[in-house]
Amino acid sequence: MCCLLCGSGNQAELTAEMVIQFSGLKNLDKPEVFVFSRLLVCLECGGSQFKIPEKELAAVAENTRENASSAQNGAVVALSRGAMSQLRS
Repeated sequence: MCCLLCGSGNQAELTAEMVIQFSGLKNLDKPEVFVFSRLLVCLECGGSQFKIPEKELAAVAENTRENASSAQNGAVVALSRGAMSQLRS
């Protein structure tokens, strides 16, 4: 698999523990989402990609929907969706 940013094939697959937090004062009461996933890192440009497991993705989606509802009232949505591809099994 080649890097989506620079096209290099020089990549490493690592395990990762991440905490997704929703930014902004309005989200201080939102719980963090803990994610244990594989991380694919380009050793040339540093570009990285990962796939969020289904259970954690549901929690992120729920909080994003709540933020999107707030955005209609002038709030800023903290998360954006980038191009992602599945990691090797």
